[in-house]
Amino acid sequence: MRSASYFRLMVLHVMVVTLLLVLIGRLWTLQVMNGAHYKQVAAENRTRDIVVPALRGQILDDVGRPLVRNRSALVVSVDSKAMARQRDGGRAVLHRLAGVLGTTYNDLALKTRLCAPGIKRPCWPGSPYQPIPIDDHVDIKRALQIMERQEEFPGVIAQVQAVRDYPKTEGATAVQALGYLQPITQEEMDRRKGIKVTGYSRVDLVGRDGLEAVYDADLRGEPGIRRLMVDSQGRVTGTAREEPARPGDHLVTSIDAKVQGAVERAIGKAVDDMRKQGKKAEAAAGVVLDVKTGRVIALASLPTYDPAVWTGGITQSEYDALLGKGQGEPLISRATQGQFAPGSTFKISSVAAAVRDGYSLNGIYDCPGSYNVGSRAFTNFEGQGHGPMDLHKALVVSCDTIFYRFAYEEWLRDGGIHPVPKPKDPMPAMARTFGFGRPTGIDLPSESAGRIPDRTWKKDYWEATKQENCRAAKSGYPELERTDPSRASFLKQMAAENCVDGYILRAGDAANFSVGQGDVLVTPLQLARAYAAVANGGKLVVPRLARAVVRQDGTVVREIEPPAQRRLPVDPKVITYMQKALAEVPTKGTAAGAFSGFDFKKVAVAGKTGTAEVYGKDDTAWFASYAPANDPRLAVVVMVTQSATGGAVAAPAVREIYETIYGLNGKKAVWPGGKPPARLPKPRRDGTFAAP
Repeated sequence: MRSASYFRLMVLHVMVVTLLLVLIGRLWTLQVMNGAHYKQVAAENRTRDIVVPALRGQILDDVGRPLVRNRSALVVSVDSKAMARQRDGGRAVLHRLAGVLGTTYNDLALKTRLCAPGIKRPCWPGSPYQPIPIDDHVDIKRALQIMERQEEFPGVIAQVQAVRDYPKTEGATAVQALGYLQPITQEEMDRRKGIKVTGYSRVDLVGRDGLEAVYDADLRGEPGIRRLMVDSQGRVTGTAREEPARPGDHLVTSIDAKVQGAVERAIGKAVDDMRKQGKKAEAAAGVVLDVKTGRVIALASLPTYDPAVWTGGITQSEYDALLGKGQGEPLISRATQGQFAPGSTFKISSVAAAVRDGYSLNGIYDCPGSYNVGSRAFTNFEGQGHGPMDLHKALVVSCDTIFYRFAYEEWLRDGGIHPVPKPKDPMPAMARTFGFGRPTGIDLPSESAGRIPDRTWKKDYWEATKQENCRAAKSGYPELERTDPSRASFLKQMAAENCVDGYILRAGDAANFSVGQGDVLVTPLQLARAYAAVANGGKLVVPRLARAVVRQDGTVVREIEPPAQRRLPVDPKVITYMQKALAEVPTKGTAAGAFSGFDFKKVAVAGKTGTAEVYGKDDTAWFASYAPANDPRLAVVVMVTQSATGGAVAAPAVREIYETIYGLNGKKAVWPGGKPPARLPKPRRDGTFAAP
């Protein structure tokens, strides 16, 4: 009996000792091994981290005028996660909020739902963990109602924030070049780990296009952290630590607001004038380029839109209008993304190619009204012949038949429809050296490459479209036959030919190529770059919009230099020859009417008109130029689609731009001395910048 009691007592002692050892081991684990972790967890239960937004940097023009800036606004946001935790999903709160803001519950419900496939805008395209801004034009009285009665509006935030502002300085918008901001998505947050999400702060917006996207990291800045002490009820009792935000840097561009505004007004007037005459004039573009450096002084595109549409949410109808063809797809920059047949402005490349292929630079060539390319007659504009002439006059009066001859003879030497093993293709080869058929390298996203339709392209295109062409060759175009039977018949015939041997580069393709017609496509920026190369003596510049990144105090973070220039493989004698010919186009040639009365003694202009025919549409008008002709500094190109001739439409617009830049016809010159500023703008005490 005694031994049994002793045994039970020993078992009890062992159990007690074991439990004590387990307890000591557990305490050692908690306090020694994981002590730091639990200390941090305990601290976090008493603190809350708030991300402090950084003010986004401005985008400035060449003398410091704001193209994009920030303005203070009272913004009301809704935390969708906080709403979801409420019993009714936040319906009652949204109903009360709609009454305060003077809107409807349905409007707020649409704005606060998350975007997803099949859901039309308005909706929230950002992260579900970010409170959603629903109104950035709230007056103080309404905002105070929300802030003072917070218990009635759980999950609703009202505070002063900085929102993006577009001041239209000197009438300049440049929206396609500047770009816009949109909320950061959850996918981007996962991919870009370094971005701190601030909740209701506008710092959670990222650049979606233009300079806002390319230089987003510079403009964004670094958000700060404010660690708040809270009690058991979550009430703030003080500030434990604060790391201030670093404001975003400013981006100084080479855009001049006065020149940009002048270009936008000039192409807008050209479009309006054409529409008054019954033309569609669907799109237009204007480019001003520094021929020595490649700096972009102006980049304009029509149709355009108001960038303020992105602020505070965008409706589905507004979004559709930006992307839809009904409004002309205003998000697309016709200057860098639009691709058009260049017409006779392309002849600078064709002249260089012909001379390189053996044609005499000083030779005399006949310019008949028409020239047979194979069995088909190709005509001059309005069928007018000019008799024998040199290449100088061929550029001045824009004789097409001389170039048809060059292209046809070169095509024959390459073997025609049965090409030699390594055809020279002199005109396509030269066009590529002028920068056509590939992006210019400008510091903007989504630049188009244009198209140089050589034999390789022809074959690739045929392979990609053969099935569709063969189908159309059999069935035709039934819907088009009811409205336009002649066009339907033409397209069916073309489809039949392309189905069988559309891969063949025909003589007509080569002839059209020589005068910038047929399948040739260029962007206005590419053409401005090519004329800049002629103007500066043969250097192919790389366009740049950004000049420098500077801090708020004006300290230069870095200067952005254009990449190295490449020389054209063109004899300097040929370039000089073309320069002399182009200088006579506005005085004696196809642009003489547009420049009648222009003060050439103050500023001599050189250039070339282009009128590109488009099947089933009105002509595309071009004028590509540079000035001063005797000491070139600026290249100016204007293009208007669905209009008339280059001399009647584009050249007058270019004239207006030059008059503004150089202070002609009673206007004040943009720059003293007629040259863009070489130095960066300096900051003032009030945070604005002054011209250098």
